[in-house]
Amino acid sequence: MQDFIEAIIRPEVLISLVAAIAVFATAMAVLLPTMSRDRLPARMRVMAVERDKMRATRLADLNKKDGAQLRQTPQGFMLEIVDKFDLRSSFETDEVRSKLKMAGLRGQAPLVAYMFFRLIMPIIVTIGALIYMFFVANYEYPPIVKIGISLLAGYVGFYLPNVFIQNLISKRQQSISSAFPDALDMLLICVQSGMSIEAAFGKVAAEIGAQSLELAEELSVTTAELSYLTERRQAFENLAKRTGLPGVKGVSTALIQAERYGTPVGQALRVMAKENREHRMMEAEKKAAALPPKLTVPMIVFFLPVLFVVIIGPAMIQVFQWE
Repeated sequence: MQDFIEAIIRPEVLISLVAAIAVFATAMAVLLPTMSRDRLPARMRVMAVERDKMRATRLADLNKKDGAQLRQTPQGFMLEIVDKFDLRSSFETDEVRSKLKMAGLRGQAPLVAYMFFRLIMPIIVTIGALIYMFFVANYEYPPIVKIGISLLAGYVGFYLPNVFIQNLISKRQQSISSAFPDALDMLLICVQSGMSIEAAFGKVAAEIGAQSLELAEELSVTTAELSYLTERRQAFENLAKRTGLPGVKGVSTALIQAERYGTPVGQALRVMAKENREHRMMEAEKKAAALPPKLTVPMIVFFLPVLFVVIIGPAMIQVFQWE
């Protein structure tokens, strides 16, 4: 075992592994775009199923005679662990549910998976750190220090599910914010052409899917909520909560006020569409202004050494030849 570990950590073996990983990553980066499929039909089917579930739930609420209501819960090993350790009392909060919705994870199954990984990830990370500290790495640390480092890694692992969820939320918000001004323009056109707000949301959801699947999902859910909820205001508020974006929240507030006070919806949408376009332009200008400082370090590390070799290399060769 010791010989195998020493053979693995040899510099030439590590360099070969890094090179192989780099070649594999390059090949996957080139091949994955060619193998990617159109996800829009599948996402729209999922949203259609979600609308059907909401309709069935709404009809069940209207037809039930007592307060009892059955809900489908996920079954399996994760659910058994969650129920056995009573993780719902510690992790099932409104904030967690809101974050999962913002990440696009709906239903009970993602919530159960989140609670399960909050429990199991510290154990996995701690065991992995112990194996690395005691058997893979050749650090001259006392055993108590290695155990302390492993426990610290396990503490970090406890928050890895939150980091994963936050990463999903950031990617989803970026996709929604980039396509939301265009969706507002299309929504304005639909409303001014005489369509109702429900039909306009459904039309825009079908058209914006080619640009942002995440925004198409949210608009489809909003269309279903506008059809089945008792108060339309709740549907707009839910859209703002699921996205967590200030621009979407502003549009939702404008639509709620327009419906409450009877002001024209088209005028509110026109103003909000202009503001969102200006905000998107400001974000693009901010990224463009931050590009030169970000390029400084790569140019110093990668370009300047090569430039020095090209300029000084021939002169050094001639000096060594004269000697």
